[in-house]
Amino acid sequence: MAEKAEKLQAFVWEGKDRKGNKSKGEVSGTNLALVKAQLRKQGIIPDKVKKKPKPLFGGSKKITPFDIALFTRQMATMMKAGVPLVQSFDIVTDGLENQGLRELIATVRNDVASGTSFAGALRRHPKHFDDLYCNLVDSGEKAGALEQMLDRIALYLEKTETLKKKVKKAMTYPIAVIVVAMIVTAILLVKVVPQFESLFQGFGADLPVFTQFIINISEWMQEWWFIVLLGIVIAIFVFKEALRRSQKFSDFIDKYLLKLPIVGEILDKSAVAKFGRVLSTTFASGVPLVDALESVSGATGNAVYRDAVLQIRDDVSSGTQLQASMKITDVFPVMAVQLTAIGEESGNLDEMLEKVADHYESEVDDMVDNLTALMEPMIMAVLGVLVGGLIVGMYLPIFQMGQVVG
Repeated sequence: MAEKAEKLQAFVWEGKDRKGNKSKGEVSGTNLALVKAQLRKQGIIPDKVKKKPKPLFGGSKKITPFDIALFTRQMATMMKAGVPLVQSFDIVTDGLENQGLRELIATVRNDVASGTSFAGALRRHPKHFDDLYCNLVDSGEKAGALEQMLDRIALYLEKTETLKKKVKKAMTYPIAVIVVAMIVTAILLVKVVPQFESLFQGFGADLPVFTQFIINISEWMQEWWFIVLLGIVIAIFVFKEALRRSQKFSDFIDKYLLKLPIVGEILDKSAVAKFGRVLSTTFASGVPLVDALESVSGATGNAVYRDAVLQIRDDVSSGTQLQASMKITDVFPVMAVQLTAIGEESGNLDEMLEKVADHYESEVDDMVDNLTALMEPMIMAVLGVLVGGLIVGMYLPIFQMGQVVG
């Protein structure tokens, strides 16, 4: 166990294969001796083996869920074409550009080549392959249908990651409006308004209330802008840490987000879509319904749906029908419950759950597109009101002076 806990490192090697041909490559291992033994086991006589030098600038790119989806899709394609598992790893690794992903897959490949099961090799990397992924691969290996299982997992990952991307886009737009509005307003208050203030000092008359209000804010911003900026940074940091450390706070935010106009509806529908997609994938893979619901609870992405799914799991384990339990939670939309009921009655639950996922993914897609179209003129309107208000406030004294002179 202590050996497994050692950090894996990348090694480069040069040597001869079984036919005596010169070859070279990369391999991952915990130390030099084990790497040499690993190479010999693969029929390679190593001449030179050394640690791979780290790049001078930067390093491996971060491995994203999209990278894992791409790897899974390529592995499924290779295996469907009849390529053996270890050789599939070699072909897929050669085509990858992300060095971090190459090293990860090389490590998994070496574990499989040395006799570990595919699922067992993946379980050594929980950061990139979660329990659901590993359990599905394990089911595929035991059933002798690994290529079909990898294809199903790839589809599930592609759909869920695309959905996450769209939800993130929906959340980003309102934040972008607020940030842009704050930056433009701050620049005007700190840089532009003081120019008018120096001009007004020679008027020798009382300024309009609105103009004086803007000047007071400008003077306050000039004096305290650094404190304001620091306060915003600290607030963001504290918020992120609270989300990470406090489950209660994180659950509260999840519940609050679902109540937001437009964005809340998008999050709601995306959670239903994830529920349908994950449950369809796991159930179709032969995972018992109660165990499948356990996996689904952590994949919905929202505390409200997580708690609802856990309640459904308890109800189903005590004999309640899935659709009846979904109805009791009062969280799932009527259409999702009805389609699930049809699936249970017809014996095609996985197909109907897939239809639930497809329907709500399509709805999320349409809502995000509509939100994007709506937000573009809204950004212009907000900036127009802010900039226009400041300009009107600054020109009011000039208009008044013109009326007096007239």
